[in-house]
Amino acid sequence: MELTKAEEQVMQILWKQEKAFVKEIVEEFDEPKPAYNTVSTIIRILEKKKFVSYQSFGKTHQYFPLVEKSDYKKKSLRKMLDGYFNQSYKNLVSFFSKDEDLSIEDMEAIKRLMDEKIQQRKEENK
Repeated sequence: MELTKAEEQVMQILWKQEKAFVKEIVEEFDEPKPAYNTVSTIIRILEKKKFVSYQSFGKTHQYFPLVEKSDYKKKSLRKMLDGYFNQSYKNLVSFFSKDEDLSIEDMEAIKRLMDEKIQQRKEENK
């Protein structure tokens, strides 16, 4: 399931905090901070989407993520690949390699990571 930008911002805070009350979530936002009621509404939407749950402490709730950040990241990347790069990692890498903002250091680091992964896979398939 897809998240809005606001929902994703709240999830980023919950993934970082692991558990938090609405007040604590609001405190993590940069200025201008959203209203308490706004964050509370977003949390309720995330509950309905089964992204968060809570533990009750009287009338207050402490929220925690039900979806792992890594799982959401994978689904988001898959959606981006499907929508913009014809389901091709090669097209994705080609896009970034043509981006002039990508430094030589970043390209070299990516190449090293890929070389290591290629070597690992070759050894696994022996």
